[in-house]
Amino acid sequence: MSRPRVTIRDVAALAGVSHQTVSRVINNSERVTPGTRTRVEKAIKELGYRPNAIARSMAKGHTHTLGCISPNFTDYSFASIIESAQVEARRQGFFVLTGSAPTVDEIQPLLDEMLNRRVDGLLVLNPRDDERYRYLLPLVKEGIPLVYLKNSPIGEAVSSVVCDDKNGGYQAVHFLVGLGHTSIATILGPENEECTLDRLEGYRQALKEAGIEPEKKMVAVGDWTAKSGEYAVQQLLETKQSFSAIFAQNDRMAVGAIRALRETGLRIPQDISIIGYDDIPLASYFDPPLTTIQQPMDEFGRHGAQLLIEAVQNPKYIPKQVRLNAQLIKRSSCAPPQL
Repeated sequence: MSRPRVTIRDVAALAGVSHQTVSRVINNSERVTPGTRTRVEKAIKELGYRPNAIARSMAKGHTHTLGCISPNFTDYSFASIIESAQVEARRQGFFVLTGSAPTVDEIQPLLDEMLNRRVDGLLVLNPRDDERYRYLLPLVKEGIPLVYLKNSPIGEAVSSVVCDDKNGGYQAVHFLVGLGHTSIATILGPENEECTLDRLEGYRQALKEAGIEPEKKMVAVGDWTAKSGEYAVQQLLETKQSFSAIFAQNDRMAVGAIRALRETGLRIPQDISIIGYDDIPLASYFDPPLTTIQQPMDEFGRHGAQLLIEAVQNPKYIPKQVRLNAQLIKRSSCAPPQL
């Protein structure tokens, strides 16, 4: 059974002072005598009290510092978004403090650290792809400005910047259908992620519009890595299901898929066409150069920083939802199917 949370009033009662005095000690106010400060600090240590990071952040004036929390810094998409957010923030006189939280368990300590450093607001990448958004709800309630990047809020009064991934998936498959492909496999990202489900919905919509019934056995699941794309193709080939094209939900899985296909003697695009998603910088250097769906990464960060700064500067700010468009980039990895 968990212990009740120690409050500032508990500290005040033990030290024999008012809770306002405890607050002055916590915030290093000079309006406290040395003897009183010593009693309060002793009570804080004895009770194991941890100051409320949200309250401390709100008690201060603006610092012109924004926080940005990402699942990692190695993913091309995340890194590009953060970089463009920093550029826009600097342009408007703000500094961006970044931190990564690969797991949900790392969210609360990182939030506390950023709020203790008095960030004015937070940019958070992919908060709804796992349970990390739950740690953000108290901040929303307390009025801390927040912007979700690459995820849409569900009921929260939060601004967001997302890509129209349903349309992106639709464009990819519609293009393949237009080339004459009727047997199109797809490699998904993690199934808990919003963009995965949206791209899958676009895939299915394009097939149905062409009179092609989507089949479960034409769907494999990856984890965004090249290795998972390679393994997904191996699984598809083991089913003996015939397909002439593959829509991989990111470029790294696409290059893994190309490797697996070549290992079985299949040629791209003569035997199998393949299209990726993201348009990472190396996509045009793949062999063959990769047809892909381009996400406007710079716009994610720029719009996100603009929305957050607007929310910081305007107490009556009303959250906004920005939806960006994906774009088909045609290269050499797709061709009409051989008859």
